[in-house]
Amino acid sequence: MPTDYDPRIQPKRFHSPLQAGDTEQSTVGCRHTSPDICRNNGLEMVCAFIRPDNTCTKPPKSWPRQYRKLAQADTGSEGGG
Repeated sequence: MPTDYDPRIQPKRFHSPLQAGDTEQSTVGCRHTSPDICRNNGLEMVCAFIRPDNTCTKPPKSWPRQYRKLAQADTGSEGGG
């Protein structure tokens, strides 16, 4: 497991606000709630913990739906000032 992995924080990452660079197909950083059981954990060109750009190219299957939910929440919060 990478040194920047914190088991107390990682489960919350899936629900954290979107970051610049997040898409339905990839995430900035790892969004898995349990990266230790991710089949892509540690894969050189796939895993955010290993890639130099900190991008996960195989987020959880549930990520596209979560991405849309977070994007909608983000859009809704921008207008109310």
